[in-house]
Amino acid sequence: MSATRGIRMELLTLFVILTLSLGAGLAVQWLFMCRQPIPTYPQRAPFLGGGTPDTHAWNRYHVRYYPMTLLLIAFEMEMMFMYPWAVVYVQKGMLAMMEMGMFLAILSVGIVYAWREGVFKWQ
Repeated sequence: MSATRGIRMELLTLFVILTLSLGAGLAVQWLFMCRQPIPTYPQRAPFLGGGTPDTHAWNRYHVRYYPMTLLLIAFEMEMMFMYPWAVVYVQKGMLAMMEMGMFLAILSVGIVYAWREGVFKWQ
């Protein structure tokens, strides 16, 4: 019987401490909120959000964004592949180096093609 009584006392103590901590935290927050002045309308107005849109949501994007997006995805894939490769390189050695060389060669061909097509020229 005394073991369950000890557990009950511990739980009761924990509940009291949590309740007091929560109450003290809410009281401090309430005190700080009471002292702050009420913001004016320009301070409460959303910035670049909540207003009426200028165009429809299904409006098409200009075609110049697509090549840049594809290039960004190519570079992101490179980084996703190179981080784990650094770990594998320690274990596999020259085989991992050749695989990374092939991957970078393919990526370089894509970058040279994009350069030749003028993707990097922003108009």
